[in-house]
Amino acid sequence: MQGRFLFLILLLLSIISCKTPTDIVYFQNASDLEKINSSNSFTPVFKVDDVVSILVSASDMDAARPFNLQGASISLGENGGGETSSGATEPTYLIDEDGNIEFPVLGKLKLAGLTRVQVKEIIKEKLKVYINDPIVNVRLKNFKITVIGEVGAPGSYTIPNERVTVIEALGMASDLSIMGKRTNVMVIRENDGVNTYHRLDLTSKDIFNSPVYYLAQNDVLYVEPNESKVRESKANRNVLGVVLGIIGVALSAVAFIVGL
Repeated sequence: MQGRFLFLILLLLSIISCKTPTDIVYFQNASDLEKINSSNSFTPVFKVDDVVSILVSASDMDAARPFNLQGASISLGENGGGETSSGATEPTYLIDEDGNIEFPVLGKLKLAGLTRVQVKEIIKEKLKVYINDPIVNVRLKNFKITVIGEVGAPGSYTIPNERVTVIEALGMASDLSIMGKRTNVMVIRENDGVNTYHRLDLTSKDIFNSPVYYLAQNDVLYVEPNESKVRESKANRNVLGVVLGIIGVALSAVAFIVGL
């Protein structure tokens, strides 16, 4: 009798947790061969505590050497760009709380709030006083996003190319589980110490025009559980409570018998 009752409970939970296609299918309102002109033009900017690599090179490497941190051995690549030699330490700089770095010879430079291209051009202009045709390579080294919640592989991911979309981030995290709520995915973004919260509906094509479709440095992507997952969690807690209660009663009975 107890086994039959437990079977009925499990069957009822499985029926309740069944999802319809409208709950799980992405981009449902996109028509066949429809073209979507995205209004996004996201370009990441440097922030406080970012780690930036800046490599200076030129045809005269002796002239460029003072502008690279000590320990970096620089050579010209096949395309004329600067490269660190094998085993060398790439010159990196930490942006301080005022948004600045201390650059060799040039001194204090303001990087916070600027794009990679803007930083590159500013440094090139300053170097022209010392070097003919300087080559400057700038990269953000710690571009990282975090994906948590109802996904296959939650965790933090380092992005090498400084550009990643919400869809790509979910792909890296092995997609949403069947229990993930696709209509209310949250992006948490910090700017100047203030967190802003954006909600996305993955079942709609409108996601492509969202201001957070392209993720920024240190963004957190959270997939909340759907109603079925919440009910299942509550049922599991109730079952666990009953089991623990039975165990407690049994142990009390055993203790009483031993006492007698």
